[in-house]
Amino acid sequence: MHRMSLALSLIIGALVGGLAAILPLRSAVAADAYDIHVIEPLTGGGSFIGKGQLDNLTLLEGYVNKNGGIRGRPVHFVFQDNQSSPQLTVQIANEILAGQPAVILGTPITAQCNAIAPLMKNGPVLYCLTPGVHPADGSYVFSTSVSTFDLISTLIRFFRLKGWTNIAVITSTDSSGQDADRGIDLALAQPENATVTKVVHEHFNPTDVSIAAQIERIKLAQPQALIAWTTGAPVATIFRGLKQAGLEIPIGTTNGNQIFSQMAQYVSFLPKQLYFPSSVFPEHKGLLTLDPRVEKAQQDMLAVLTAGGIKADNQTGMTWDPAMIVIAALRDLGPNATAAQVRQYIAGLTGFAGINGIHDFKAWPQRGLGTENAAVVSYDGEQQRWVWKSKPGGEPLSQ
Repeated sequence: MHRMSLALSLIIGALVGGLAAILPLRSAVAADAYDIHVIEPLTGGGSFIGKGQLDNLTLLEGYVNKNGGIRGRPVHFVFQDNQSSPQLTVQIANEILAGQPAVILGTPITAQCNAIAPLMKNGPVLYCLTPGVHPADGSYVFSTSVSTFDLISTLIRFFRLKGWTNIAVITSTDSSGQDADRGIDLALAQPENATVTKVVHEHFNPTDVSIAAQIERIKLAQPQALIAWTTGAPVATIFRGLKQAGLEIPIGTTNGNQIFSQMAQYVSFLPKQLYFPSSVFPEHKGLLTLDPRVEKAQQDMLAVLTAGGIKADNQTGMTWDPAMIVIAALRDLGPNATAAQVRQYIAGLTGFAGINGIHDFKAWPQRGLGTENAAVVSYDGEQQRWVWKSKPGGEPLSQ
């Protein structure tokens, strides 16, 4: 019995010793993760965007780590909820800055990203997950996807080539609407749009529950098409107003509304002809073929999303490429890279194949993409998919 007790003690001792050796190793691996802070509106009015971006980035994190992470270190996205508040966004950004990170991702709301951009004068890199930010060349701020100005230009080109040259506009009075006002004026000033006339331009407050007066003035102007540029609940107010007024004309809206969950909520009052200027991430098999490198990036993305039960919409289009570009920089430079090194790497990046096209930051500073990376799509409610209506650049696929 004494020998058995001694043997048992030795076995238990060995097991305990083994666990003691393993547990610190696991803790070291967890602590060794490379944290990338992401500021998102996970609650409040912008949560329909923030939660979708969180889901996409969480799946992307797993994909990156299965493929080596950052030189063997797992990447970890640390999400910070700004509660859809620009003021809280500034507070959170200052707290993150105290840790001297090389890069921050977020937010998807233009006003919030603009609020913290001045804090990044000397770094870190801030990669805004909205196309509505227009950073100064050479700054530490970058903006995702195709610029809102180029998206608007693509939409107007599509309208013009469809023969819809008398257009009405309604925009919100917030930063998103103000950005659209500038973009629309810039597009209409282009020589190619000399035949396009803005017959009426209405504004409304995003908190308005009725815009009947604005809709009536639009109806009286007899436009051939309408640009309704605002996101979330305010665009639902526009769609309801159009339906109640019986105004059935082609409607173009921001890709900020190119979200499956949003379309499902609005299905009972969606315009029959609703168009989105989009980056080129939507599926297009059998319709057209993009650069093989872009096709590969998109297939990889779709495989990850499908496995995670997510379909690609604007949440994917805004997050995937910025995250992969930042990961590429850190893989190349190493996890100890400084903010200045990351900025220089991205600013000089050309030929990077993303789901939204081949990025060239020398041709398109702070963004990497231009009008050739934009197209116009519509929404198919029955099949819940995005349907391409134009070639990249805005030329209609059919009349």
